[in-house]
Amino acid sequence: MSKPLDQTDCEIIEVLEADGRMSLADIGKQVGLSGPAVGERLRNLREQGYIAGFGAKINLRALGYTIQALVRIKPRSGQLHAVERMIEEQPRFLSCDRVTGDDCYVTRLAIADVAELDDILLPFHERAETHTSIVKSSIFESRLPPLRPVK
Repeated sequence: MSKPLDQTDCEIIEVLEADGRMSLADIGKQVGLSGPAVGERLRNLREQGYIAGFGAKINLRALGYTIQALVRIKPRSGQLHAVERMIEEQPRFLSCDRVTGDDCYVTRLAIADVAELDDILLPFHERAETHTSIVKSSIFESRLPPLRPVK
């Protein structure tokens, strides 16, 4: 069982979310701990499952993926598992959520231009209905909800 987060743990997570490459000493300065103490807390936060891993934020535009699309996918009867496999096997899908409502999946797709949509989505049409919206801009990327210590 995970130990509850305290205020300092919440502050460390928030600092890391803003800049995952910050040194332990710099994190410590912001939260009032020594670098080694921050390192110990980070180790504990990872072991307890609060921190799943560390990574880089990649600029998709710089890699040539200038457009993102939100695609809602509703598998036809008996095609749920086949459609899910198709989504998993198509590397242009950045994310996929199973949802309630008329559609079963809401996905995010990275493409270089709108013409690529046909190449990617046509194979789905035998097994599912798709509804696509082009992302014009993002107000913000994925972010943490407010963190509160658990008492």
